[in-house]
Amino acid sequence: MKILTTGAAGFIGFHLSTLLLENSIQVIGLDNLNDYYDPELKKARLEILNKYDNFTFHKVDLKAKPAVDNIFEAYKPTHVINLAAQAGVRYSIENPYAYVDSNLTGFMNILDFFYRNMMV
Repeated sequence: MKILTTGAAGFIGFHLSTLLLENSIQVIGLDNLNDYYDPELKKARLEILNKYDNFTFHKVDLKAKPAVDNIFEAYKPTHVINLAAQAGVRYSIENPYAYVDSNLTGFMNILDFFYRNMMV
């Protein structure tokens, strides 16, 4: 089993990835490491995850469709857990397009890859 986890450096993504890794599941972690929360905290989480042989990380923004497609093609994950999202409710009022890009466009890129490549 290969699980691709988006938002892997976030709080939930980190803890989920750790659980999966401890159960000998291969995890491909994606995160754009944006600075809404302290990037050093995210880097510290990734240092922990990188200690696992069955963890691979890619810094990628889900709205970068070619990069997302390349990762899916290279690793061929059996499962995807999408936890990537722009955080912060107040920030959504100040910068709604950040939410559209991350939460909608990014998720659409994941769905599109599966629709084009995984449909039976």
